[in-house]
Amino acid sequence: MRKLQHCGTVGAGSLLLTMACLCAARAELQICNQSLDILNVAIGYEDRGEFQTEGWWSIGANRCSEVIRVPLANRFYYIYAEDVFGQPVISGDVPACIDARRFTLRGTQDCWIRGARQAGFSEIDTQSQERWTVFLAAQD
Repeated sequence: MRKLQHCGTVGAGSLLLTMACLCAARAELQICNQSLDILNVAIGYEDRGEFQTEGWWSIGANRCSEVIRVPLANRFYYIYAEDVFGQPVISGDVPACIDARRFTLRGTQDCWIRGARQAGFSEIDTQSQERWTVFLAAQD
């Protein structure tokens, strides 16, 4: 998968990922699921010099979820999404750790030693905006 561009779309499995800066939005990082499936979403970002991943947000069809509720501190954020069967629908080339249950994990090394597994996250370039919305849409 290619790196994602500002307000662009990239195919990922059966979904498209679209980003937009919606400065009037209530959430600081919001993910909207425009597909007909429930998606489980994890995010990654730099926090105090170390990469951190968090999950899961279950986002129903045609619903949005506020995943970060404070102004965004980083330019780049990372996203990974699975369907309810655990199959990746949004993935990329940035390796990071995820867990089967709700998690916050620091670092990207030795996922399996820590009881987690590795997944490929897609990069989101927020252009250093404080608010950003990501749209996950079904691919035609």
